[in-house]
Amino acid sequence: MAKRTGLPSRTNSTTQHETLTSFVSILSDKRIPLEEISRQVGHSSTAVTEEVYRKQIRPVIQTGAVAMDEIFGVPPPPDR
Repeated sequence: MAKRTGLPSRTNSTTQHETLTSFVSILSDKRIPLEEISRQVGHSSTAVTEEVYRKQIRPVIQTGAVAMDEIFGVPPPPDR
């Protein structure tokens, strides 16, 4: 990651994790498919991405759930 972003290679792991978390959040907010997010962060599968970044990918998961509800005719929940 450091080489691709131009960050110093000695960046501490907390900063690297925060950078990746922000990156995943931005992609998720833009509704980038989970498979693409997983590839971008170098995970071997989407399951790894889902486990590590569960909170950040929530919009992507919700989008899929809404699409399935629409396909099966499930009414949307009332506004809160």
